[in-house]
Parts: sequence; structure tokens; C-alpha cells
Amino acid sequence: TDWASFSHNTMISRATAVLALAGSAAAFAPMGTPALRKPAGMQMSAQVNAAKVAIAGAALLIATPAFAGDGDAGEKIFNANCAACHAGGQNSVVPDHTLEKAAIEKYLTGGFAEKSVAYQVTNGKNAMPAFGGRLSDEDIANVATYVISTSEAGWD
Repeated sequence: TDWASFSHNTMISRATAVLALAGSAAAFAPMGTPALRKPAGMQMSAQVNAAKVAIAGAALLIATPAFAGDGDAGEKIFNANCAACHAGGQNSVVPDHTLEKAAIEKYLTGGFAEKSVAYQVTNGKNAMPAFGGRLSDEDIANVATYVISTSEAGWD
């Protein structure tokens, strides 16, 4: 799969989750005739409270980053597929293009972000081969999480 379909699938999954959350909130709202306007200070109806819960849940789903991969799984995938050239966050092919935060900010298209790392891993660039098709989208997201979090903390 390509990067566009990964992003599309992520958005479809989020939309499905939002609809499921809204539907479950509506399922717990009492049925019957909608309440007439209540004087100020009266308690809100259960339907309004359920709608607020659904909206708050939807906002949380949408606000979360698209890349919340598993860094531990990403480390294993990185060690098996990337460490030959990038051991310890270095770059054995182009020495100044390391996986250190400053180098990622300077050289990686899109800057210091998981989506930028995932794009590069998926599509490759210059001497780096493309891993899209060799690794799953989930594996690539996990590697991106591992690279960004390790770069942020500092490589050993």
C-alpha cells in the first residue's frame, strides 16, 4: 500500500470510531417526547448530556495524532530492517544524515515528525530503499514512533 491509502484508512477508522461513539451515546439516552424549553437553572436532558459525551469523545479521537505507533515493536522492526545502516541512530551511507533530532529537522522532508519518517521509510529517497510493500503500514508507523521518540530522548 502507499502512503495515501494509509492516511485514508486511518481517517476511515477514526470516522467509524466517532460514529460508533455517537451511536452508543444515543443508545443510552431516554426515548420519548423531547422536553419543552426548561427554565434557566433546570437540569439538562439526558439526550443533551449524551450528545456532549459523544462530541467530547469524537474530539479526543480526532485530536490524537495519526501516528501513535508502538515504540517497543518499532525498535524490534528497526533492529531487523534499519540498523544495518542506522545503528545507534547513525547513517553509514551518508554520515551527516543521521537520525539525531537536529539532522532529522535539517534533512528530512517534512521535518521532525512521525509522518515524515513514515513517508521516507515507505517511499525511500536517494540511497535509502523504500520499505513500503516490504513492511506493513503498522510496522512502518511503529518504526516512525520509535525513531522520533528515540531521537527526542537521544540515541545511546
